[in-house]
Amino acid sequence: MTYIKTKITSEIQIDELITIHYFEYMKDFYFKGESHDFWEFMFVDRGSMLVNADQVTIPLEANDIIFHAPNEFHSMRSTGRIPPNIVAISFTSTSPIMQEFIHRTFTLDEGEKALITKILEEASLAFASPLYEPSIESITLREEADFGSLQLIKNHLEELLILIKRNHLDGATSPILKDKKPSHHSRNQQLSTYEQIQEYLDFHICEPLTVTDICEHFSLSRSTLQALYHQHHNCGIIDTFHRLKLNRAKELIRSGRMNTTEIAMFLGYSSLQHFSRMFKKYNGIPPSQYTHSVKHINEQVKKTPPRNRS
Repeated sequence: MTYIKTKITSEIQIDELITIHYFEYMKDFYFKGESHDFWEFMFVDRGSMLVNADQVTIPLEANDIIFHAPNEFHSMRSTGRIPPNIVAISFTSTSPIMQEFIHRTFTLDEGEKALITKILEEASLAFASPLYEPSIESITLREEADFGSLQLIKNHLEELLILIKRNHLDGATSPILKDKKPSHHSRNQQLSTYEQIQEYLDFHICEPLTVTDICEHFSLSRSTLQALYHQHHNCGIIDTFHRLKLNRAKELIRSGRMNTTEIAMFLGYSSLQHFSRMFKKYNGIPPSQYTHSVKHINEQVKKTPPRNRS
């Protein structure tokens, strides 16, 4: 038998990784802008923001992503409504297909967002430098980083770009064109059981939900529900619910609309002490330290002058 070897070509290839950041900004943040000789994308994990690219202002909502080409000057600011959480990843690529990403924004689906989550998870374990510090402009690997960490990040990033090309770019021609979001009715028809439960948890974020409450609402057994959440989050549903609550707490802290006691009551915690204990358990620092940290980072960003990086 004669075997024919098939050469594997790389339609999209990441040559170098520059930075990976996850920023949690105040509702009044403003970044004066920069340009650099590499690619960068910004993904809005929560909240909303306005991006200015080549003198065009583009509004972005949660789940939206925008690409900035090398040497394109871009700035951004909060819309002042919901404090934004932003993923910023910069890299070099000489793949010709990247030209199709210039001046494009897209609304990512669950599979595409999952790849960003994988990149952040791998980066947080592999990098010695924190992801939330905007002044860090290079990657330092931990000495004990897992085998193949950077290659996994590269693979996930290339897969993300391939999926965006397939799902959003093929057949599209207009620049600075934002994908249309599906209608509420059609979107509900497409939601998986997991996505419906996530929406249910988000809607009842201020209540002390139990596993029994959720099982009864969705007619699921306890074992099926827990298996579903271990598959998606590697933890139980109540653990996931607490994480959602405390992410909302961080958002409320950054909005400045409530003090810590009011946030604890709003989210259904029995006392300020209970809230502070849970916040530290899931975030590693107490609410007071988080408040100081995000305000400091926000001021750093505001004071940063426009710059050119290469």
